[in-house]
Amino acid sequence: MPGLLPADGAPYPLALRNVETVWWRSVLGAIFGLSLYLLLVTLVSQLVVRVSWTLSHPVDYRTYYAQAQAYERPVGLFASNLGIATLIPISLALVLVIHHARTHWLFSVRPGIRWRFLLVCLGVSAVVFVGIQAVIEAYAPSARVAPQAGFWLFLAVIVLTSPIQAAAEEIFFRGYLMQALGSAVARPWFGVVTSALVFALLHGTQNLALFVNRFAFGLLAGLLVWLVGGLEAGIAAHVLNNLVAFGWAGLTTGIAALRTVQSLSWAQSGIQILAFVVCAALTWGVARLMRLRTRVDLSAPGVTSRIVTGRGVTS
Repeated sequence: MPGLLPADGAPYPLALRNVETVWWRSVLGAIFGLSLYLLLVTLVSQLVVRVSWTLSHPVDYRTYYAQAQAYERPVGLFASNLGIATLIPISLALVLVIHHARTHWLFSVRPGIRWRFLLVCLGVSAVVFVGIQAVIEAYAPSARVAPQAGFWLFLAVIVLTSPIQAAAEEIFFRGYLMQALGSAVARPWFGVVTSALVFALLHGTQNLALFVNRFAFGLLAGLLVWLVGGLEAGIAAHVLNNLVAFGWAGLTTGIAALRTVQSLSWAQSGIQILAFVVCAALTWGVARLMRLRTRVDLSAPGVTSRIVTGRGVTS
């Protein structure tokens, strides 16, 4: 069955707007997606922890589960990341079932993932986030380097699953949710702001500085996705932010301590937001240098080979 096409010239946040678009369909998709996410994260996490405990039986299950949930055991982080990874199939299914569109448009206006740009963005993000952390520790050291118990197993989990978890959050929040809500009202900014707000609120208990930090990250990532026409830069920034944060925590204060963070000082929040701004500005500059397409162009060379021809829409 052919997938419905976005309007020629549409920006990324409106790529799900097609001939069948009505506001309630997008709202239904957003509610359904969030509900599935909350359900599956819990189920997958519990299943993974239960299987791990069944195979090892180190302590009673209640204690083991509490330790896993607190990230005192690597399986807890592993289970959480796998649960969040369900956002990827959830997002793809919503695009197909609710919007009757091809999933390629979820990744960029090309459509599909622009792999060379993604690799460059990963390099840029690595320099920014590692560099910011190094500067912070050089001028205001916060902790002594002393790897926590089981650090190498934690590190393996971080390296193997944190990129998937970060990509899943970007695909749902800056991808599906931003496109669905933006397309519902035909206003790109609406999708950017509302998806950032939901992203920040779903992170649980937090003081105002931490909420502003997460909301700012969502806004900057959403704006960047809009400007460059795809998710690659947002995914790269999110992946490196998480790798550096969890890796440094494992080397100093402990990953369990990072799990319990519910507040930041305004200075800490501001420094992190500065890192987001620098990363966004650099990757936007890279996109301009690479002359990436930032709007849907149905007549562009190679586009028709990536999609199944469907009905177009009028602007």
